[in-house]
Amino acid sequence: MSTEALARLAEERVDHRFKGLPPDADGLTVAELTAQRRNLFRPADGFTTPVLALSAERLEHNLALMEAYTARHGLAFAPHGKTSMAPQLFHRQLRHGAWGITLAAPHQVRVARAFGIGRIFLANELVDAASLRWIAAELDADPEFRFVAYVDSVRGVELMDAALRGAARPVDVVVELGAGEGARTGVRTDAEALAVADAVAGVRTLRLVGVAGYEAQVPDASPERVRTWLERLVGLAVEFDAGGRFADADEIVLSAGGSEWFDAVADVFAGVPELSRPALKLLRSGAYVSHDDVHYQRLTPFNRVPEEGALEPAFRLWAQVVSRPSPGQAFVNAGKRDAAYDLDHPVAHVVRRDGAEHPATGIEVSALSDQHLWLRTAPGADVEVGDWIGFGLSHPCTSFDKWQLIPVAEADGTVVGYIRTFF
Repeated sequence: MSTEALARLAEERVDHRFKGLPPDADGLTVAELTAQRRNLFRPADGFTTPVLALSAERLEHNLALMEAYTARHGLAFAPHGKTSMAPQLFHRQLRHGAWGITLAAPHQVRVARAFGIGRIFLANELVDAASLRWIAAELDADPEFRFVAYVDSVRGVELMDAALRGAARPVDVVVELGAGEGARTGVRTDAEALAVADAVAGVRTLRLVGVAGYEAQVPDASPERVRTWLERLVGLAVEFDAGGRFADADEIVLSAGGSEWFDAVADVFAGVPELSRPALKLLRSGAYVSHDDVHYQRLTPFNRVPEEGALEPAFRLWAQVVSRPSPGQAFVNAGKRDAAYDLDHPVAHVVRRDGAEHPATGIEVSALSDQHLWLRTAPGADVEVGDWIGFGLSHPCTSFDKWQLIPVAEADGTVVGYIRTFF
């Protein structure tokens, strides 16, 4: 990673671009504001609502847990960076043993390269000529840069080849195996996979290095169905290898693993037979870094293997009650612009008043407007105008992208850092 680029983030000036930060911090650098160790909850420190915070302790716990998990199961780890698009978190993930960073779009790759990421797995097809030429230039300029991308069609191979002619280094590609009809991208049949592999072999601009896919797209996913698909992925790699289709590769990449089925990935990849070259068994889970309070809390594999540990939800959205128009209703000053809502509503956890906290009993989010959460309040719910309410969120991938500068707070509210995002 480029420590110089990370250091420049600390030199950025705080201003109106960043929601929730103290108005009197305008003009300070991020480093200067961090050094003040302001507290989210101390009125004199000036944080405004709504404000999204990451738990310093839970963030570190999640990073360490997945480092231990992947090492224990013999997996390389390229966490999906599109979850956070935060180079500071990329850096911490690499320090916690990650092989590299997974991304989903060319502009995300540009962000990662601007911060010196040396290994990037693009879990997507790439046929845009301008982006391919830029990738080729990055590869030519940096012999240490490793880049791998999906390919799932002969036409895609042709477009990539046309854009990359003249490049000094071939671009590494993996054939993406689709999860079935009605799923997302990826070849549907083994015959299509072989045709794509043979097309790659027919050009000098690409190098076939493996197979990959996304098991969460398996229709009606269940442990049995996911395992069957993963075994098919491994079988395709074995078939390619037996046919000499990895002759130019230094290692054979097998990659899968979102945040819902990485236990199945670990189990199946543990049984990969000996291949002609070393196998890079690459897991790509990304949501683990912050986890969440609903979707992934319900679906995380650690629910199935509790002896392996447990992730902890690290996000907390703080919003203030601005209206209590009736005994059964209240409104806070956060809404769709601030909270993820594509999968589940935010969940009220705690109410703060005059420096004290109590559980948000009887408080439920019933709807979201652009700038308001609608709260349904049961009889006896202890909430009034001016209270701060701490909400848990669902789906980190649409939580990070609403905030450009996110405070990292210790349990007592002391802010010890700020995470910059690039969406």
